[in-house]
Amino acid sequence: MPAPGDIRAALELKAKELGFDQIGFTGAETSEAFVAALRTFVAEGRHASMDWMADRLFHRENPKNLWPEAKTAIMLGVNYGPKDDPRPLLAARDVGNISVYARGKDYHDIIKKRLKALGRYMAETWGCQLKVFVDTAPVAEKPLAAQAGLGWQGKHTNLVSREYGSWLFLGAILTDMELPVDAAHRDQCGSCQACLDACPTNAFPAPYQIDARRCISYLTIEHKGPVPEEFRKALGNRIYGCDDCLAACPWNKFAEVSREAAFHARVELGAPALADLVRLDDAAFRTVFSGSPIKRIGRDRFVRNVLYAIGNSHDPSYLPAVRELCNDTSIVVRDAALWALAELGGANGDTYS
Repeated sequence: MPAPGDIRAALELKAKELGFDQIGFTGAETSEAFVAALRTFVAEGRHASMDWMADRLFHRENPKNLWPEAKTAIMLGVNYGPKDDPRPLLAARDVGNISVYARGKDYHDIIKKRLKALGRYMAETWGCQLKVFVDTAPVAEKPLAAQAGLGWQGKHTNLVSREYGSWLFLGAILTDMELPVDAAHRDQCGSCQACLDACPTNAFPAPYQIDARRCISYLTIEHKGPVPEEFRKALGNRIYGCDDCLAACPWNKFAEVSREAAFHARVELGAPALADLVRLDDAAFRTVFSGSPIKRIGRDRFVRNVLYAIGNSHDPSYLPAVRELCNDTSIVVRDAALWALAELGGANGDTYS
């Protein structure tokens, strides 16, 4: 068996060959500070309706709780830096703003394939046991990535990299091999709070803390019912996710455009017309968003978001489409359509069942 240091060096080369931009190594355990913060997050209900966070809290607290044989966590990053700053699109009234990470192909599929390839290489070369993860299991990717030196968790709670700013997809491999580990990355946010100031809904109770109940990414993606009215105007034209806190980070000045073509924005998702999106039925929605992470929220939730954006546009040309959806089979679509109708000034004299 080669020396652990030689195995690590070989893994670094293989990871680069497979298209990973960063790789780091840490012990398969998290800090007491992280565990305490996670428990507080759940105890105070800041996970909102994401019951899976509470249900599998024990497993998320520590990789060894998920797999006791794990000795090392190999953390990998792939840059998805956009070609342009996504924020100017927020001023457009006729298009929807989709989070940068969801404008291209589904990162889960691409990164999972690379993780499995690296895992096969490990198993075939050294006969080790391992498990791979990419945002699909209770693994604390961001804290582990910080421990492995890929970056640090900024005040917006996301990972920040000196080389790639806030634009990194993360993947993890747990292995029963004990390998040399990296030093944790030091926090380099300093006194800056640009990310906190950028949040349209004040979703950060304090630096390094987030309340999902106020987060636009949660509200437009994970939240299944009508979005609380107090947040609807703040959504603006954001129809899937929000990049405001990420895009505001000054470390993005060092970021590079992703070299992975699959993560570049699809033409139809870079600035999609609200007039087209609001007319999507279930079949059309599935066709348009085939191979996209957006597909998982379904047509009803997506059209709900589009209707909020239309209401915020204050453009009466949308009234015919909005009126049609006031009798949609989905209650969340009907509720959003009625709200948009009122915002567009078309509710007077209209009654709907």
